[in-house]
Amino acid sequence: MAAVGRWLAAAGLAGLACLAQAQKAYDTGASDSEIKIGNTVPYSGPASAYGTVGKAAAAYFRKVNAEGGINGRKIRFVSVDDAYSPPMTVEQTRKLVEQEQVLLIFAPLGTASNAATQKYLNMKKVPQLFVSSGAHRWGDPEHFPWTMGWNVSYLTEGHIYARHILANRPQAKIAILYQNDEFGKDMLRGFLDGLGDKGKALVVAQASYELSDPTVDSQMISLKSSGADTLVDLSTPKFAAQAIRKAAAIGWKPVHYLANVSSSVTAVLKPAGLDNAKDILSAAFVRDPSDPRWQGTREQADFAAFMKQYYPEGDASDALNVTGYSMAQTMVQVLRQAGDNLTRANIMKQAASLDMTLPMLYPGIKLKTSPTNFHPLAGMQMVRFNGSGYDPVGGVIGQ
Repeated sequence: MAAVGRWLAAAGLAGLACLAQAQKAYDTGASDSEIKIGNTVPYSGPASAYGTVGKAAAAYFRKVNAEGGINGRKIRFVSVDDAYSPPMTVEQTRKLVEQEQVLLIFAPLGTASNAATQKYLNMKKVPQLFVSSGAHRWGDPEHFPWTMGWNVSYLTEGHIYARHILANRPQAKIAILYQNDEFGKDMLRGFLDGLGDKGKALVVAQASYELSDPTVDSQMISLKSSGADTLVDLSTPKFAAQAIRKAAAIGWKPVHYLANVSSSVTAVLKPAGLDNAKDILSAAFVRDPSDPRWQGTREQADFAAFMKQYYPEGDASDALNVTGYSMAQTMVQVLRQAGDNLTRANIMKQAASLDMTLPMLYPGIKLKTSPTNFHPLAGMQMVRFNGSGYDPVGGVIGQ
């Protein structure tokens, strides 16, 4: 009888072990010990200022691994350079999926770059998760169920600038500088839609530029000659800095609205000249770590400590590092929620059921998703640059 009892006990334990094992589910890139994540970001090329976003995310994953990982698993983050070039993004993404065999693509940066890989990743049913771009196309679960954005939609941001101008400068003469790609056109469309039919009459000039252009000097001279007293600047960091410098050089002092993607004090305003950038208006959804108002807060202290320990070569005053840090925190939350069911389908299910705050989001802004809402962030805070940091203007819009 004792032997039978021991046999039954052993069988019971074996059954429990099998049940526990059965509850685990993995797709390519996941195992009992590891979660393999792919990423493309421009470490070189015309948008290399954004490379620090990938480095900050990698640093946060190192922090998570040092603290024991996620549900006992370490994150293996494979981040590669695509030089902000869509053909290179396609090539690198295929390597990550087919050769590196990652579980998912996380925070790939750039609008045109990710548009080039969106159909491929959806066909492969590989999550293209938390795209680092505000293009409206990242929030279309009906047609692209494996793609989700992270940034506030460019359409929403454009609307916010339009609402601010209509409320505060109803007689403005508006000139618009925009990048001639999906990023610039999305933002432009949102801005013009936000102005409405009557408001569109306020626009007196538009000028676009190509990523391959050496400068935007000629565009700025042309926009000034229109007689505009308000500049809506929908450009990426390199060209935004050029536009700010050129406006000062030609003695043009319009009320200057600057796209969030180029609002970094470190990456854009300092190279442009802080005096030249004074009074620029933008919209924020993450805290600027260079802003004195956040000094002394626990959130800022934790971020500074993280940078010092895990990314000491990075600039702790650069808001782009806050973006990488915050996106990685979002990814970690999804993986924690997924538990032992690390299938690609469950990853997307968990990503579509978020309701959270993040330490370095601007106060009053939440991150929320659902099966029909693939735009996690919707609110922004209008801000004005005071020469050293940004002051809030009004309250959060669009949350």
